[in-house]
Amino acid sequence: MNWQVQEAKQRFSELVRRTLEEGPQVVTRHGQEVVVVVAAVEYRRSHPHPPDPKEFLRSGPDFDVLGLARPERPPRVVDLGE
Repeated sequence: MNWQVQEAKQRFSELVRRTLEEGPQVVTRHGQEVVVVVAAVEYRRSHPHPPDPKEFLRSGPDFDVLGLARPERPPRVVDLGE
């Protein structure tokens, strides 16, 4: 069903109920579709949360496999003017 913005505001509880029972509901403004209301479970299924940053980095490839290791060189000597 399509809902005009004003109608969706006035009948928000019904909009939520129908979303849960019938599926996504379209809200229009000036005849143009502007948003789709979907159940939280459906939204989460289609937009999973990103992984924890630490877990994301740990799950990546080993740098040795990528061939990105720096060449082994002795540390450079820096004159600090002492």
